[in-house]
Amino acid sequence: MKFGTKAIHAGIEPDPSTGAIMTPIYQTSTYVQASPGDHKGFEYSRSGNPTRDALQKNLAALENGTHGLCFGSGLAAIDAVIKLLSPGDEVISTNDLYGGTYRIFTKIFEKYGIKFHFIGMGEAANIEKYINSNTKLIWVETPTNPMMNIIDIKAVARISKKHEVLLAVDNTFATPYLQTPLDLGADIIMHSITKYLGGHSDVIMGALIVKDKKLADELAFIQNSCGAVTGPQDCFLVLRGIKTLHIRMQRHCENGKAVAQYLVKHPKVDKVYWPGFESHPNHSIAAEQMRDFGGMISFTLKGNDRQESFRVMERFHFFSLAESLGGVESLANHPATMTHASIPKKEREKIGLSDSLIRLSVGIENIEDLIEDLEQALG
Repeated sequence: MKFGTKAIHAGIEPDPSTGAIMTPIYQTSTYVQASPGDHKGFEYSRSGNPTRDALQKNLAALENGTHGLCFGSGLAAIDAVIKLLSPGDEVISTNDLYGGTYRIFTKIFEKYGIKFHFIGMGEAANIEKYINSNTKLIWVETPTNPMMNIIDIKAVARISKKHEVLLAVDNTFATPYLQTPLDLGADIIMHSITKYLGGHSDVIMGALIVKDKKLADELAFIQNSCGAVTGPQDCFLVLRGIKTLHIRMQRHCENGKAVAQYLVKHPKVDKVYWPGFESHPNHSIAAEQMRDFGGMISFTLKGNDRQESFRVMERFHFFSLAESLGGVESLANHPATMTHASIPKKEREKIGLSDSLIRLSVGIENIEDLIEDLEQALG
C-alpha cells in the first residue's frame, strides 16, 4: 500500500453498526460488559477507546511500525519514554532540540536521578565517547528544532544496537511522509501530532510508534497507568487531518523550497537554515534518509539585531506570529523568547541559536502571496 493510500485507509474500517465511512467519535468513558471480564475489547476509555484505537493503528501503519500509542501532548509522549528509565540511568540527547524537551529532561527528570548529556550529533561517532554502562537511551531530533541540523539516523542506530541502547527519534518536523526512522533502525518514534499530522492547528496531541511488542507493552502500561491519554474528539480530528497529509506535505515542501531560495538571495538576510541546500551541513544525509526537505526554515538578519527581527515579525501579514508549526497556515516564531525560552541563553548560543533567529513554518498558501509578504516585511 502506497503512502497516500495508507493515510486514507490504514487502520480504518467502516463502522460495523451503521456502515459510516468515517470513524465515529466514541464519546464514552465506559463500556457495558455482559459478565465480569466479558466485553467487546473495551472496558474504560483511559485504557482504550475505539476512535483512539483507529488512530493508533493508522499512525503505526504510516511509520511502518506495529504499535501506536496516543497521548495528550507531545511532551506527554516524551514523558512516557523517559519513564522507561530508572534513577542512575543516562540519556544522550542532541544539543539542538525543542525547548520543551530540554525543559522536561532537565527540570523534571534530572530531579529523579536521570542524567542527560546534550551533545552535537552532526558526526554520529561523537556519541560513542559519552556511552557507558548507565546509558539507556539516545534521543534524536532530525531535522532539529530550530537550527535544522541533520542527524544520520542509520549511523546512530548502528551505535545504539552495538551498545544495546534504545534509540528514540522525534520525527515531528519530517513526518512519515518524508522520513521513516523505524526503517533506519530506530526503536521509538515520537510525534507532536499537534503539528503536521493534525495539520490544522486545532489539536494538542502526541504519539509513540514502535515495532517491538515488548517495548509496546511497556509503553502501553505507562500510558494506561499514568493516564495522559487524548480524547476521542481530538482523535477524530487527527484522523481527518491525516487523510490529506501527503497532499499537504507536498505543498509544504514546494513552498518551503521557494521561500528558502528567496531568503538566501535577500540582501538583508544573513544565514538561512534549510536542509535542501547543498551547502547545508549533512545535506547528503538528508537527501538519503528524507524524501524531500520539508517546510521548516530558520534564518537570521545581517547585524544580528534582535529588535530588527521583532520589527520584521510584527510586519508579517500571512506569516502569523505564533508558537507551534505544521499547520496549513504559515507561522513565524522567535525561538529565543518563545519555543526555546526555557533553554538558558548560554546554551542557546552554543548551537548558534541567536536572539535574531526567526523560524518559519511555511504553510500551503499560494507561494506568490508568501513571497510578497516576506518582501514587504523585510523591506
